[in-house]
Amino acid sequence: MKALVTRLDSFGDVLLAGPAIRAVAARADTVTLLCGPRGAPAARLLPGVDDILVWDAPWVGFTPPPVGRGEVELLLDTIDADTALVLTSFHQSPLPTALLLRLAGVDFIAADSEDYPGSLLDVRHHRAPHAHEVEAALHLAEAAGFPPADDGRPRVLPPPDTAGLTGPEPYVVLHPGASVPARAWSPDRCAEAARELAAAGHRVVVTGGAGERDLTSHVAGAHALDLGGRTGAAELAGVLAGAGAVVTGNTGPAHLAAAVGTPVVSLFSPVVPAERWRPYGVPYVLLGDQDAPCAGSRARECPVPGHPCLDTVTAHDVVNAVEKLMGEAA
Repeated sequence: MKALVTRLDSFGDVLLAGPAIRAVAARADTVTLLCGPRGAPAARLLPGVDDILVWDAPWVGFTPPPVGRGEVELLLDTIDADTALVLTSFHQSPLPTALLLRLAGVDFIAADSEDYPGSLLDVRHHRAPHAHEVEAALHLAEAAGFPPADDGRPRVLPPPDTAGLTGPEPYVVLHPGASVPARAWSPDRCAEAARELAAAGHRVVVTGGAGERDLTSHVAGAHALDLGGRTGAAELAGVLAGAGAVVTGNTGPAHLAAAVGTPVVSLFSPVVPAERWRPYGVPYVLLGDQDAPCAGSRARECPVPGHPCLDTVTAHDVVNAVEKLMGEAA
């Protein structure tokens, strides 16, 4: 059986698809993962994936490309599968993807769909209303004939040794950035947390992407090691794996930390529900006002002056949460 799993959105979304992908891999001869460009670095970290197709779907992402017939036809000619699992978030429709897969000759397609699928789906599954994204994907896989193959926790391939970057353990990682501004703690709050963690005796490592070097430099100051722009996805996994705890917002590195087994202090803006998107499979502390006015809005920019859902969290709250998690792990 040649299986195809699709998850077309972000880095963290692809990581959360990992347990379902492993369930498919346990019964399929080969597994191809069809993902978007933002999810591709995560796809390369996942066990059970034999091949990766990267396609920028025009119905996904913050700046989707225009619809191009040539790009679609090339994708249809490239897909080679007889069974497909279409993984989406609770607010996304799988039907555009299912239509393309059907046109590509995929015989059996399964997805969660509230919309009537006509002949596009062979398994039209309904996800549980409050299921975490990991659990929802696993439930769909099982409905399609792929029961869980293991404990169902996110995981990645063994990361490289990054002691040359971080120096010796123990240390705490502070990751201040987020792809969605509404989900990020303010830079000054992050810098204050770096100072307070250092004052409490923790060695602090600040991480961020190549475009976040000004942010990580500001946050690290003179109190932390700045690794902004110095880690790809695999190296970041290694840095997170060596940490005693990771402090970050609801963004990809939170899920990467969980995938390498590191506890997470989650600065969680409630623009999406924590029950669906919190760190999964590891100890965590959730900080942030989950009843703030922005709750459930899916806003990308904070719609409330002062960003109260997160900026009411103090550096002292973060230090306490880090020490709670590290004390439990000791």
